[in-house]
Amino acid sequence: MSKYRVQASGDIKTQSELRLENSNVSFPKVWNEGVYEQLGVDPVLPTSAPDPSGPYKKVALNGAEQNSDGNWVEAWVEQDMTDEEKAAYDQQKADAERRTRDGLLASTDYLALVDATLTDAMRTYRQALRDVPQQEGFPNTITWPTKPS
Repeated sequence: MSKYRVQASGDIKTQSELRLENSNVSFPKVWNEGVYEQLGVDPVLPTSAPDPSGPYKKVALNGAEQNSDGNWVEAWVEQDMTDEEKAAYDQQKADAERRTRDGLLASTDYLALVDATLTDAMRTYRQALRDVPQQEGFPNTITWPTKPS
């Protein structure tokens, strides 16, 4: 979606918003410098969102800024997550880590069949996998048990 910075106010608007605000204007299909000048806007180039610096951080669009080439580009700001977002993040991470644990357990299920005998080391490993969600710091800090050979 194309975005534009209104020169007079610094507001960021979409092409659709600008068309609605200027409903008496006939616009070409492809916008060019002439359209930008007539509307008093600058195109805002998309940029990739940076990675958050920590587990309870998020990045959000924060207007536009000029880059070293003089182009207007999307500006990003890092923010703390709300308590609700933190809870959702923890739940998603815990679910993903449980899926990892379940896969590791499944890879040893054949050893636990009735006609197979588990070694003590394998029993300990499988129990340690089941205990992963009870570790201090789960799901952000996990010490995965080492699979016996």
